[in-house]
Amino acid sequence: MYLTKKSKETLFKKHGKNEKDTGSAEGQIALFTLRINHLTEHLKNNRKDYNTERSLVKLVGKRRSLLDYLTKVDVLRYRAIVKELDLRK
Repeated sequence: MYLTKKSKETLFKKHGKNEKDTGSAEGQIALFTLRINHLTEHLKNNRKDYNTERSLVKLVGKRRSLLDYLTKVDVLRYRAIVKELDLRK
């Protein structure tokens, strides 16, 4: 499986305050980005998998909502996470 407990801990340790900080917006955005990249690769091979396509669209919407929240709360945190994850608007 692509998303193990260790990979989540390292992801949250890098983008959150510590490995147990799963609630921060930065950690959630990083996790959504990892999942979006995985689903995108899956859809390149399985283009008729419409359930996965729907899940991907929902994940992108959730990530967009969190990014919008960060712009309202703290623009510097938003800019840092966008730069760190190579996201673009």
